[in-house]
Amino acid sequence: YGFAIGWGNWWNGPVPPGWYPSLGPGLSLLNSGFGLGAAVDAAGKATGAFTYGLFGTTGWFLNGAVNDVAVMVLFFFMMVFMDTTATIPTGAMAERWSWKNFCLYGLWIALPYCLYANWVWGGGWLAQGGVNWGLGHGAVDFAGSGVVHAMGGIIALAGAMAIGPRIGKYDSQGRPLAMPGHNVPMVVLGTFILAFGWFGFNPGSTLAGTDLRISYVVVNTMLASFTGALFAMFTLWAKGFKPDSTMMCNGMLAGLVAITAPCAFVDPWAAAVIGAVAGVLVVLSVFFWEARGIDDPVGAISVHGVNGLWGVLSVGIFANGAYGAGWNGVVREGMVKLYGSDGVRGLLYGDFSQFVMQAIDGVVVVVFGFVMAYVWFKLSNLITPIRVSKEVELEGLDGPEMGVLGYPDFQLHPSGQKLVE
Repeated sequence: YGFAIGWGNWWNGPVPPGWYPSLGPGLSLLNSGFGLGAAVDAAGKATGAFTYGLFGTTGWFLNGAVNDVAVMVLFFFMMVFMDTTATIPTGAMAERWSWKNFCLYGLWIALPYCLYANWVWGGGWLAQGGVNWGLGHGAVDFAGSGVVHAMGGIIALAGAMAIGPRIGKYDSQGRPLAMPGHNVPMVVLGTFILAFGWFGFNPGSTLAGTDLRISYVVVNTMLASFTGALFAMFTLWAKGFKPDSTMMCNGMLAGLVAITAPCAFVDPWAAAVIGAVAGVLVVLSVFFWEARGIDDPVGAISVHGVNGLWGVLSVGIFANGAYGAGWNGVVREGMVKLYGSDGVRGLLYGDFSQFVMQAIDGVVVVVFGFVMAYVWFKLSNLITPIRVSKEVELEGLDGPEMGVLGYPDFQLHPSGQKLVE
């Protein structure tokens, strides 16, 4: 994010993600997926959750049944997921979000993330949609298209709406103006680093290298990233633009986001299709939000929010039934007799109910995430302003907000039109 925004706001980009591991999982340890989110014991079984799984009641501060070596490993792994969700909105609100308000947000974000993560991953009411309502295997999200990315993207949308666009983003007629990042080569490098990290994010969610489905996860993740970038480029061409490298980067990330939920459940051809659709969606979405006055400097809403939702839905379309037998405690003898197994199965493979459950999951994350976030940003603005002053925004947040310039050897020329060394 730091290189994709203006040069005077460099620290406003990378500092928040690096700061979260100490604030979010540190100070919010009590509800970082093991407190308000359903806790798990040493055997991996959910503890302290209600029948319909609204929130967990045990596991606070990693005590009791969760005070176990194996659980500590799982906690550290899941901590990174929450960190990712928390980081996403910083891109959509960059260049004008005040540091003090951001610090409050860093404490609050554990609440919506952990509650929703419990509903999907902790045996909560969405996960139990199969058992309670007969809808497929309940909400299925292998590595977080919904839990991590859609939640982060929806919060980013609420934040961008609450904070308003950057000064200079729109002209007097309301037409959007380009405000490019200051170091495109580093944006590309950062994208490849993120893509590499995804091969820990998705395959790691098998939680065991002995689960041989990990090979499908790796291949599907790679294919979706490739087609995402490729079809973002094709979409730009179709709209009369040149193949913008930053938009292709967003296409690659969009493909990765979209495949995160279905990566273990789909065939490689389907992964390529999912990534291709993501590449088209991210371009169309960026133009869509921009035309409606929603200023998102890095495209976080489009990459994570829109394509996180697409990833959730794609499980209900392309899941082939080869994996996920017994997922969320669902065992359907009729499916076993009909197909020989009862893995997670989507529309194209005979289970419409799974698609319905995925659609419900998508609606829930949009409504819950947006309402929680928008109310929070409005309330927190009463405590400390969400937005910096006009003078600080024009100068760049590095100096006034952080006290450290990202590029101390450069400063704005008095004319405001060029840089001098």
